[in-house]
Amino acid sequence: MFTGIIESLGTVRSIESTGSNRTFWIQSPLSTELKIDQSISHNGACLTVEEVKDDTHRVTAIEETLQKTNLDSWQPGALVNLERCLLMNGRLDGHIVQGHVDTTATCLKRHELKGSWEFRFEFPRKFGHLVIEKGSICLNGTSLTIFNVKRDRFDVAIIPYTFQHTNIQSVTPGSSVNLEFDLIGKYVSRLISQKHPS
Repeated sequence: MFTGIIESLGTVRSIESTGSNRTFWIQSPLSTELKIDQSISHNGACLTVEEVKDDTHRVTAIEETLQKTNLDSWQPGALVNLERCLLMNGRLDGHIVQGHVDTTATCLKRHELKGSWEFRFEFPRKFGHLVIEKGSICLNGTSLTIFNVKRDRFDVAIIPYTFQHTNIQSVTPGSSVNLEFDLIGKYVSRLISQKHPS
């Protein structure tokens, strides 16, 4: 479990493909603190640390992960949002995040305001029942509040701290981002669909 509060930015240093899998070496200030077998959120996707070497760590994404996330488009030099798993002895500053990406969204608009930024994202319409006005969403691993919600799009407002400390700074129109919808909303939706099958 995660909170969607990004701890550090990492940089993709190298990529290797083996069969349908893709292995990434990530350099970050957190890497020296990681342990083999530890679960780390990379742009919202939970990946297992396989090796740590100096200030880099290695993770592998399998085909299922590559199909549902934007990891397949990573290139050396890409910035990655990193978060270690939730400690159960502190405050939950974001919202409950599993690290299981549901789908990707495409940035439609990036607008700089006086001291903040607004972004608009479009996502597959079939997930529209999982978004609500002023609800939570996990975008590239970052817990955000959404507004101007439509069936297949929403806006987010980004404060300077978030802009500077996450990879939202590199998101422009056309960029693909990972989305994980609110866990509680998914359970409620599932319960309702079982009571009222279509």
